[in-house]
Amino acid sequence: MLWWAPFLLFQLQQPLDIPDKNPHTTAADIEQGKRLFMGRCASCHGPAGDGGKGANLAVPKLSRASEDRSLYRIIRFGVPDTEMPGSLMDTNELWQTAAFVRTLGRVAASPITGNAANGQQVFKTKGNCLNCHALGTEGGRMGPSLSGIGARRGAAHLKAKIENPASDVPPNFRLVQLTTKAGKSLRGIRLNEDTFSIQLLDLSGNPQSVWKDDIAQMTSEKKTTMPPSKGRLTDSELNDLVAFLAAEKGAQ
Repeated sequence: MLWWAPFLLFQLQQPLDIPDKNPHTTAADIEQGKRLFMGRCASCHGPAGDGGKGANLAVPKLSRASEDRSLYRIIRFGVPDTEMPGSLMDTNELWQTAAFVRTLGRVAASPITGNAANGQQVFKTKGNCLNCHALGTEGGRMGPSLSGIGARRGAAHLKAKIENPASDVPPNFRLVQLTTKAGKSLRGIRLNEDTFSIQLLDLSGNPQSVWKDDIAQMTSEKKTTMPPSKGRLTDSELNDLVAFLAAEKGAQ
């Protein structure tokens, strides 16, 4: 049997008409949805749905899925050009997972004790965040963009990430060390990689592209150039910075 045949059969078995409202929202459905979420979704979205590698789902309104039908379609088909894949769950499981996801937005949000206005100043000055991160039209490219970060990540996740940046480094922002056959050494952030070449942003912020045939040795480090907050920010400054980032929702 061809490798894609089971997936095609699965697609053909799915109903063509998706109801506007979730038909599986009983307590039993939500509990089963929680089990499915923990097994298949929590590794990216976090056990509480407050984000990690995946988007923050613990919000009152999901920007991509304000309606039940759109949430079902995202779980089933994924989101193009993102790391969100489609799912091979059956129809009932898809709806049950969607029912549980809806409950995440009703969970009490992490308390935000900081002052967002003060946090903006920390972000731009003492935190030096724009040296590596973009926010709107400002900032660098050494780290992920923070535009709309508050809509994708919960306050607890943001605080944990600032305190310990190396805890979860996205593959596209890991440090790469390589040596060419000509003896040239390069160290920087991986921007892109394909079969034949790799593109880096060196630690001076300059883009570099190297043919893989020219590389003698290369290692990828699960490290980040972002320093932890301890010793750089006071507890009050950290809380203020978290409040500022949590309030950054981007274009709504």
